[in-house]
Amino acid sequence: MSKALLKSTGIVSAMTSLSRVTGFIRDMIYAQLFGAGAGTDAFFVAFRIPNFLRRLFAEGAFSQAFVPVFSEYQTQHSPEELRELVDQVTGTLGAILLAITAIGVLAAPLLILIFAPGFTADAGKYALTVEMLRITFPYLLFISLTALAGGVLNSCGRFAIPAVTPVFLNLTMIAAALWLAPLMEQPVMGLAWGVFIAGIIQLGFQIPFLRQVKLLPRPRWGWAARGVQQVLKLMLPAVFGSSVAQVNLLIDTLLASFLVSGSVSWLYYSDRLVEFPLGIFGVALGTVILPRLSRQHASAETGNFSRTLDWALRWALLIGVPATVALVLLAGPMLSALFQYGEFDARDVAMSARSLMAFALGLVAFMLIKVLAPGFYARQDTRSPVKYGVIAMGANTAMVLILIWPLAHAGLALATSLAAFLNAGLLFINLRRRGIYQPQPGWVIYLLQLAIANLALGLVLWSGTGDLEHWVHASAHERLWHLGGLIAGGGGSYLLAVLMVGIRPKHLLHR
Repeated sequence: MSKALLKSTGIVSAMTSLSRVTGFIRDMIYAQLFGAGAGTDAFFVAFRIPNFLRRLFAEGAFSQAFVPVFSEYQTQHSPEELRELVDQVTGTLGAILLAITAIGVLAAPLLILIFAPGFTADAGKYALTVEMLRITFPYLLFISLTALAGGVLNSCGRFAIPAVTPVFLNLTMIAAALWLAPLMEQPVMGLAWGVFIAGIIQLGFQIPFLRQVKLLPRPRWGWAARGVQQVLKLMLPAVFGSSVAQVNLLIDTLLASFLVSGSVSWLYYSDRLVEFPLGIFGVALGTVILPRLSRQHASAETGNFSRTLDWALRWALLIGVPATVALVLLAGPMLSALFQYGEFDARDVAMSARSLMAFALGLVAFMLIKVLAPGFYARQDTRSPVKYGVIAMGANTAMVLILIWPLAHAGLALATSLAAFLNAGLLFINLRRRGIYQPQPGWVIYLLQLAIANLALGLVLWSGTGDLEHWVHASAHERLWHLGGLIAGGGGSYLLAVLMVGIRPKHLLHR
């Protein structure tokens, strides 16, 4: 079991790595051409709103609700009934999303007032954001249907295609920044059109592969159908439970709109670096284990269900803890090496580093949520994560109001990280209380081994990093080489330390 899961996770991670690398290239181009100011603040808000709704409804609630129902139909129903489910869900979801998109375009001024009210102090900035949101909002329709296709392909064991699809967003955005933006009266508008075009391309890419698995949808309205109602019933509470981190980030954006110009952009760039390891491994783990857990629950394999969770938790910590250590110690150097070009200056590096360190502290919690939440969703229990999510959101709001005064934008990031730990803790405790998850033997020793290995990693990175002043004044070539050396040296030292403390691949392959 573990070998197959690890292979699938490796495929998703490899494809996601390609997406993250092209995403970094995209962000480096953003930083060089547009910097961190009013224009980029406007674009990031205009993109964050449909992107937030996409993560909330498509990748979050919808995926967590659809995949378990799809797996149930795979296991217990005929192929004809499965195809009918896909047709009806596609038609119903598409019609609802089309209506939401039309409302979003018309209500763009109101949405900016809700999500970035601080922009109203600058009439030009507010008007620009509204105009861009009207262009970017249809992305929600295209990418949600893309997520539906991805859920079908993942459930059929085709993990690579959905994982590589975001690469097309990055490539399209790079092309828009380099070639479309210079043609615009306001160059940053080219990025908004890039988002719109990328949504169409990503959806079109799925079609041949859906045809291969003989599940290319023939959309039909099916609101009253049993399968559609089952998905909707699971989806409504999952809107809160699966995307608490995104709600917290949106709160950060709202409050950052009242801070100095550049605050939204500083949070964006630091969040992007945290999303790199989270997407490569945390999201990959959650993506791969959900179909497996759903089938195990449908087949009443209680022991295997618990062992799958245990396997995923061990891997999440093995990758998540060193990634946290590296991001905290290399925050400034990474931002300097990757983004300090053109309009993105030394001050932007220093300010982004503060929020990056704060976000990085919550990386392990973000990863654990990706692993623990499927333990509920696979059982078609979307209500329980809602309760924990609402508690975490309330705590995040309270902590934001406290931390924003002394720490400004970094306080917003720190509150998000602390709320993520609360959410992960509530998920874990309740999986244990209900007997859904029973830890396998050896956890105390495993945690001690991880602590020693990460201490060794921290010492290597700390001794080789040096002062941030050196980084911001070094040439681009020197920064990249120095960062590459630190990453290689740190990664090598961590791998060696892991082996020296006694962790072996077989320990994680055969659980």
